[in-house]
Amino acid sequence: MGYLEDSFYDLRQSIVGSGIQLSQSSRPLVLAVDDDEDNLLLMAYALEQPNCTLLAAKDGKSALSLAQTYQPNLILLDILLPDLSGIEVVSQLRQDPRTAKIPVIAVTAFAKPEDRERLIVAGCNDYICKPYLLEDLEALIQPYLSSALIIS
Repeated sequence: MGYLEDSFYDLRQSIVGSGIQLSQSSRPLVLAVDDDEDNLLLMAYALEQPNCTLLAAKDGKSALSLAQTYQPNLILLDILLPDLSGIEVVSQLRQDPRTAKIPVIAVTAFAKPEDRERLIVAGCNDYICKPYLLEDLEALIQPYLSSALIIS
């Protein structure tokens, strides 16, 4: 394997293989939730540049558990998950005092204006439509990460 393939393999193992990657630093903690490994990897690449610590979940129940336990600075949430929908997840997050104020960005294939409105009303802070450019995701998450650094 070449360097790029080795890096991709190492990243896949650290995110998907272990499920959780944590360190004892003051870096922003981001929970990425998607049932597709390739989408998780894309989110992980977007989080490398701002030097975030990543938590990864492949379903809604795991996402809720990780959010309650670690209280990340930001959640990137797919809407179509195998067990709970992203809307159900964000609804439960908003009802729990431990997670109610965590910013949630919906990452979804729903592209209509009414879909965006439905997600915002459900409790998401923002929205990005798949497929997206890596630069667009980075630009979208940056204000949330900047405010997390100011607060902590």
